[in-house]
Amino acid sequence: MSFLIDTNIFLEILLEQNKKEICKNFLESNIGEILISDFSLHSIGVILFKYNKAEQFKIFVDDTLDKLEILTLSKEKYSEIIEVYNKYKLDFDDSYQFLIAKENNLRITTIDNDYKTVDGLIDILFL
Repeated sequence: MSFLIDTNIFLEILLEQNKKEICKNFLESNIGEILISDFSLHSIGVILFKYNKAEQFKIFVDDTLDKLEILTLSKEKYSEIIEVYNKYKLDFDDSYQFLIAKENNLRITTIDNDYKTVDGLIDILFL
């Protein structure tokens, strides 16, 4: 099964946070099986620009985009985001990721405990 990498995995590395090495090792060990949502890619850009790290975004894009596939949620699934939010109390970005993973039969890889509410409905790997 391929892995949909949650935004926080990349940000953990890019912002040099506590689980940086665990996240980096996971990504390096699974090249060829990792995917990213368009939402995650945009979120990474927004956050890096916010922290005045625009150049780091360019490096990230140059280093990673050729190693993974970018997925987007199908138009038909957008109306389900509110249902996921209401039923499982996931915020917008987590609901979006959940639906992409479900639609494409992917395992979400994350460090976000909010996904515990949907663990079992989809496959989730907590690092």
